[in-house]
Amino acid sequence: MTVVPSDPSGPQPEVRVAAGVLRGCREAGVAVFRGIPFAEPPVGALRFAAPRPARGWDGVREAVSYGPPPPQGGHFGMDELAKDAVGDDWLTVNVWSPEPGPGAGLPVMVWIQGGAYTIGMSGLPEYDGGRLAREGVVVVTFNYRVGLEGFGQFEGAPANRGLLDQIAALEWVRDNIRAFGGDPDRVTVFGQSAGAGSVAALLAVPRAAGLFGRAVAQSAQGTFFSPELAADIAAACAAELGLKPTVADLSAVDPVRLSAAGDAVGAAMGRWAERWGRVAHRSIPFSPVVDGDVLPVTPWQALADGAGRDIDLLVGHTRDEQRLLTALDGLLGQVTGEQAAAALDVFAPGLDGVRRYLDAFPGAGPDELYELVHSDWLFRMPSLHLAQAQTAAGGRAHVYELTWPAPGMGGVLGACHGLDVPLVFGNLDRGQPALLIGEEPSPEAEALSARMRTAWTAFAAYGDPGWPAYDTERRLVQLFADRPAVTAYPEESSRLIWQDHGFPVLPLRPAR
Repeated sequence: MTVVPSDPSGPQPEVRVAAGVLRGCREAGVAVFRGIPFAEPPVGALRFAAPRPARGWDGVREAVSYGPPPPQGGHFGMDELAKDAVGDDWLTVNVWSPEPGPGAGLPVMVWIQGGAYTIGMSGLPEYDGGRLAREGVVVVTFNYRVGLEGFGQFEGAPANRGLLDQIAALEWVRDNIRAFGGDPDRVTVFGQSAGAGSVAALLAVPRAAGLFGRAVAQSAQGTFFSPELAADIAAACAAELGLKPTVADLSAVDPVRLSAAGDAVGAAMGRWAERWGRVAHRSIPFSPVVDGDVLPVTPWQALADGAGRDIDLLVGHTRDEQRLLTALDGLLGQVTGEQAAAALDVFAPGLDGVRRYLDAFPGAGPDELYELVHSDWLFRMPSLHLAQAQTAAGGRAHVYELTWPAPGMGGVLGACHGLDVPLVFGNLDRGQPALLIGEEPSPEAEALSARMRTAWTAFAAYGDPGWPAYDTERRLVQLFADRPAVTAYPEESSRLIWQDHGFPVLPLRPAR
C-alpha cells in the first residue's frame, strides 16, 4: 500500500458516499481520495466470483493511500510491486476532484489501464489524475482483476471477471460520483492498449449500457477469444500446477503461484501455435472472452449493429505502435528477412495479405515490414475499424494518430505504443512512460501534452475534441505532431489492406 504525501495546509476534504464518510487529502489544489473499495475483496469464498458491492463502515475512513494491486504477471516487475502490497482489498477506486461537493456537476473521466490483460494497477505514478483534474474534470482510476484471476476461463466461474470488475467500478461511479463534484450523466471511459480493448468491450456489454455516454479508445488491443480458446489456455496454466482448470482445484492456490503459472505458459506459447494461432505467436494468453453472456459479440460487430450509436467515440493510435515492443524483445534493427516473412505469413489478412503488403510497401526492409504488420494487426487497424463500424451504423467518432516521436532512449522508438499515456495525463516526468519523454521534458512535449489534455477534456465535457468527426469519404483525422494538423487518415495503404477484415473471435484450432 502506497502512502502519498498530502498538502498539510488547511482542513482535509471529506465526502459522504453510500458506504460511509471518506477523508482524503489536497495535492496542488485538487482533492484526492485513494483506495476506496468498490467491491468486496475477491478472495476466499469470493475467489473467481463476480464482484460484490463493498460493505459500509462506521466513522470516517482515511482515503489517502492506494489499495493493494491485484495479483499479476511478472512483466516490468509488476509482480514484485503487487507482492509487496499489504491486504487483499484489490478492488478499489481513486478520485481526483477540483471541486468536491454534490453541486459542481463536473464531467467525469474514468481511466482503465492497460497491460495486456496480464498486468496493471491504478497506483502507478503515470496514472496520477491531478493534472487532468485541474483542467476541470473529475478523474477516476481503479483496479480490476487481470491474468488468470480476471480472465482465466475456469469451470464454475463466470467469464470476463475483469470486465465485470470494470462494470462494478462504473456502477460505483454512477452511485457515488456526485459527492465528489462529478455528474453521473456525463461519464467518459478512457483507456489505452488492453484498457482501450476493455473500453471497446464495454461498448458491446449489455449490462454496461447507461454507465457512460462517451468513450476514448487509445491503441485498442484487438484480441478477443472464443470460450474454447480461453479454456484451452486456462487448462495449460492449471496443468503447470498439476491441477484442473476448475474453481474447486484453483481456489486454494496462492495468487502468486497462479500468476507464475500464467507467466510460464505465456513465455512458451509458441509450442501451442498450431492450436492457439496468432495469439501464441504474440504470447497473449489473456483477453476478453466472447462468451455470449457478458460479452455477446465482438466490439466491431456490436458497433456495426448500432450498440454504440448514442455513445460519442474518440479513437486513435500511435504511428509506430510495435517499435517499443520490438525493442523490448531485443529485435530493434535486428529483424531478419525470415522473421519478417514469418510475421507477414501469420498476421497479414486474407489469402493475398502478404502480397498486398509487399506491393504497398515496395521499398520496406525487414524491420519496417515486421513493424507494420504487427502494429496493424494488434493496435492500428482494430482501432480504426472501431471508428469505421461506429460511423457506418450512424454513430459519431473522432479519430487521431500520434506521430510525434518519443525523444527518450536516443529517439529510436518513434511514436511508439504507450507514448500517449504520459501526454494525456500530463505526467511527463514520472513513472515508466517518462523514459520515453526523456529526463527533462522539452517545451515541445509540454505543449503537445497540453493540446492532448485539452482535446480529451473537451471531448469529456462536450463530445467534441476540436476536429471534425470521421466519415468514410474524407476520413479526416487529427495528427498530434510537432505541428498538429487535420488531414486524411495517413495510413491509407494499411487501411486498404485491412478494409475487408472483420476482426473475428480468435478460435481454438482443431487438433491435427
